Amino acid sequence: MAEKEFYDNSLKQRIIQELVPGKQVTLAHIIANPDEILYKKLGLDPSVEYSKSAIAIITFTPAETAIIAADIAIKSSGATLGFVDRFSGTVILTGTYSEVEASLKAVTEYVEKTLGFTVCRITKT
Repeated sequence: MAEKEFYDNSLKQRIIQELVPGKQVTLAHIIANPDEILYKKLGLDPSVEYSKSAIAIITFTPAETAIIAADIAIKSSGATLGFVDRFSGTVILTGTYSEVEASLKAVTEYVEKTLGFTVCRITKT
């Protein structure tokens, strides 16, 4: 009898997962002079990007904000869009240090002042 009860469908558990995102920039970081291997691991072309000297990453909730951020980032400086994911809320930029910094500043200022987001500070390594 115990075996039958173990396989009984009435004993299955149902898990409901919900995401209630805030409006925030959760990470804004610049990596100065990254190793060439980092470009490769991120799926970026190091022969093109390596000479530019900086990678920036910025993440958002809600994730769809990444689309708006990518647009602002590439329009605000000479930075190149390396990656954008509307499902995880991640944007990766490459360029010179000053290009990616200008892009991050433009994006964080826009989402804070126009969209009412909570914004973390821009960090650097």
